[in-house]
Amino acid sequence: MSTIRFLHAADLHLDSPFKGMTGMQVDQLVSLRNSTFAAFERLISHAIHTKPDFVLIVGDIYDGEDRSLRAQLKFQEGMKKLSDAHIPVVISYGNHDHLSGRWTRFELPSNVYVFKEKVEQVTLNIRGDQVNIYGFSYKDRHIRESMITNYPIADTGTAFHIGMLHGSLAGDETHAVYAPFTKEELLQKHYDYWALGHIHLRQQLHSEPPIVYPGNLQGRHRNERGEKGFYEVNLSKAEAALNFIPSSEIVFERIDISCAGIRHANEWIEICKESIDSFKDKHGAGIIDLTMTDVDLETATMFDQTPVEEWLEVLREVISDQESFVWIQSLSFKKAYGVTATGVLEQSVFNMINEWTEEEWKDVLKDVYQHTRGVKYLPILSEDDILEVKEKSKIIMANEVTL
Repeated sequence: MSTIRFLHAADLHLDSPFKGMTGMQVDQLVSLRNSTFAAFERLISHAIHTKPDFVLIVGDIYDGEDRSLRAQLKFQEGMKKLSDAHIPVVISYGNHDHLSGRWTRFELPSNVYVFKEKVEQVTLNIRGDQVNIYGFSYKDRHIRESMITNYPIADTGTAFHIGMLHGSLAGDETHAVYAPFTKEELLQKHYDYWALGHIHLRQQLHSEPPIVYPGNLQGRHRNERGEKGFYEVNLSKAEAALNFIPSSEIVFERIDISCAGIRHANEWIEICKESIDSFKDKHGAGIIDLTMTDVDLETATMFDQTPVEEWLEVLREVISDQESFVWIQSLSFKKAYGVTATGVLEQSVFNMINEWTEEEWKDVLKDVYQHTRGVKYLPILSEDDILEVKEKSKIIMANEVTL
């Protein structure tokens, strides 16, 4: 039985600015800002080395609708390498890099097919097998309506049918809801594989046929933790085998460290180093949020004697000479003794800010964004910015109230 093999990637977000990453050394910040390009290069290198039948890239190739010249150049160079290796590429643009943006265009090589704003079909011939691929590119940033009704139903012949869709599972509000669909609507099309994009969490919504989010190639903040990458798919009419290929240049992660029995600062530094070394051995470079757990009253008293910022600065200094940089973004604490009035208050505030809508966040932050002198230095408030402010506010409150 015939088998085709392809790569499924999405959400490259080339040239992501990594806003809010303060305090890092210049070389570390440069590495971070280059990480989306490094992850993209790993996708291209894997394709050239393994020679898949084709590559699918499902939306948000660029981080913004203006598509920086540097990002377009890097992408064009990557497509040229795949062209030289005779590997076809099918791409769609998503909400971040929609077709109505303003940018200086680069011409892509002839091996690349770009979907237009309406759902259409591109057909590849793979060793005599017909492969029909369906998809569309976002005309504008906000596509609230369902697009799935515009996808044709597959026939029952021998051809392969693959759908590309940058959008949200209806009811999933972890990202802004664009081009919503239900799993049942996808299954009704009788496709052999659904290549999804937009949600940055790697997940498989269905196995037969596969309905798959590969996640993004490189995490961009603390809420995109863990190894990121793309899928290599071997697909026949009888089965599908998915192999996840890591591509992260820098891994965002949260590490819990037990402080049970810790009474001295040097003991604490040593257990932190051990955890960080273990992370580094597994992932290489990374950006970590450290959470101290099992903090009893005596250990809390030790931490209380010095501001959290100083504990953090000392730990950063201790690990600064490592070959692969690991940046400790934050330090927080969880007490192991009874719930207090402050703990109840803290949780109450956490619950409240978790329920704020985007409009409520804009209202809370209006004094900053309406400041006549400061506003010119601030980008338009985005969903990622709100998420970052929310997480940082929790850390600040946990550190200020708990200890």
